[in-house]
Order: sequence, then C-alpha cells, then structure tokens
Amino acid sequence: MKQLLLLSLFFWSSYLHAQTLDTSYAEKLGYPKGAKVVILHVDDVGMSYDSNLGAIDAMTKGVATSCSVMMPCPWVPAYIHYWKEHPTTDAGLHLTLTSEWKEYRWGPLMGKPAVPGLVDNEGDMWPSVEDVVKHATPDEVYAEIKAQLERAKTMGFTPTHLDSHMGTLFGSVGFMQVYVKLGIENHIPVMMPAGHATLIEAQMKFPDAYMNQIRSVGKTLWTSGLPVLDDLYNETYSWPVPDEVKNDDKKLQAWKTAKYIDMLKQLKPGLTMVIMHCTAPTEVFQHISDSGPVRKGDLLVMEDPKFKKALENQHIILTTWREVMERRSKAPNP
Repeated sequence: MKQLLLLSLFFWSSYLHAQTLDTSYAEKLGYPKGAKVVILHVDDVGMSYDSNLGAIDAMTKGVATSCSVMMPCPWVPAYIHYWKEHPTTDAGLHLTLTSEWKEYRWGPLMGKPAVPGLVDNEGDMWPSVEDVVKHATPDEVYAEIKAQLERAKTMGFTPTHLDSHMGTLFGSVGFMQVYVKLGIENHIPVMMPAGHATLIEAQMKFPDAYMNQIRSVGKTLWTSGLPVLDDLYNETYSWPVPDEVKNDDKKLQAWKTAKYIDMLKQLKPGLTMVIMHCTAPTEVFQHISDSGPVRKGDLLVMEDPKFKKALENQHIILTTWREVMERRSKAPNP
C-alpha cells in the first residue's frame, strides 16, 4: 500500500512538473495554447528629441505597441507632456544606471552624496554595466531606481511596467533582487524572461544556475500578481548595418524588414518582448551616437506594410504591458 502511494505521488508530481513546463505564461494569461504573443517595445524614450519622435511615430504610424522612458535624461519632460495628452500609450520606466555616450551624458537623480558608487569621474553615471557592478551596491541601485519611479509619480506619469537600460539590473543577483522588489512593492510589472527563455538564453548564454534563479524570480512575480515574460529578444541593436544601405531609407527599410521577418520565424509560443530603439535622427543625433542608422532602421521596419503583413501571416498576436497586466489581474494564482 505504501509503495502504491509513493508511486502515485511520483506520477502526480511528474505530471505537475510536465504541466508547468508545457504551460506558457501567455497561456496562464488566457491566450490560446501555442499562441505567439509579442510586445514590440521601444527603448530609450526621453534620451533625446530624436528618440521621442521615433518612439511616437513607431507607435502611432507603425505597429510598435510599447515603450519605456529614461527618467534621468533631458528630454523626459517633452515626452511626458505628450503622454499626458495620450494617456493610453503603453509607456513604462527604462530604469537607467549607465550613461554610455562620450559627449552627451546624465547623472543619477539621487546625486553623488547619496549614491557615490553610481557616479564616475565626470560626475555622471558609469558608461558600462561592468563599471556599475564593480562600483555600486544593491542599496545604491535601489535608492536610484526608486527615485526614478518617484520622479515619474511626481510628474503625474503612471508607468505600465519596469525594464532595464542596457540590462544593468541583470548584472548581479543583488541588482536583480532590488529591481524585483521595486516592482512588487508598487505592483508594477517587471520585465523578466522567466519562461522557456529560448532566444535570450541563446543570445546571453546565461549559466543554468542563473537561469534557474530567473525562473524562480518569475514564479515569485507571478504569485505576487504580476505578469511574466516567456522570452525576450534583444539582438536587433547588434545587427551591423551594411554601408551600402545606411544612407538610403528604402534600402535600409528593405534590409532591416527582412531581418525582422526572419526574427519572427525564430519566436516560440508564449509571451515575448522584442526590444527596439526606434529613432528619427535629426542632424544633431550624430553628435550623440553613431547608432543613427540602426535606430532609424527599427523605425522604418515598424512603418513598413511588409512587416505588418508578416505579423499577420505568422499569426502573431500583438499586445502591451497594460493588457497583460489586466489579464494577470483576472488570472487565478496556482
């Protein structure tokens, strides 16, 4: 009898484990089994005039569905003024701990006395993730990202989600813990690819132990009433733009749309966030960064009817952080 009971428990636990692996977070949110659900997301809003214009055009003239704002940057007020006139826009916080450009920079909202580990020898944020991990403590990181959320609240801006500029908040377990803490405390969704994570694992080559931690964090977020991503695609910025298409919008659009369509074919069922940097570069942007063609290409793809048709042909369901949070509020806890 005892052996029979143990055998029954074994098969039941195996069944539950299989169910967990087979059930995507998208399914848990009420999407059909096997559905490919995508958030087409624009980073770096508020960084510059050009970034604001590109994000707005990508979402109003194109098929992008979401964006996030860098609160320490100088063009934040202009975007928030736009957002207040269009409050249904899906906009979150691009929590910012780095300042990566040489001539165009920003510092932490908390100031050097409060967060000295986040400040470099120019008085701005460090230019790389590695620098932040080396010099800053999780407590300093938490103080700064909380200040960024508080600035949003002061401005009357209610973010739909939190994510991480340059992935800095995934740079250490301590950073990730305070990132998740901020989301749970304020009941704001947190970008966390904690499902099958096929694409982000292939790109980042995270150790199994680290991915297990991410999946554990995902379960914590879910049981806290927040939605969770199954996967994250973050390679569009790293595609090198051929010289022969950089200065020809039609060629640039055709080249990058083809790349995006190939990317869609790689998506697995579940909820995936695709990160982009849609920008409409003016003559000034070249003095900020040499990434203008990469960013303009993203914008041109979002406005390309061929890409919209590809989304339809591949039965991609587009969504927003606002919608997945609404779905999570109606979904049962395990």
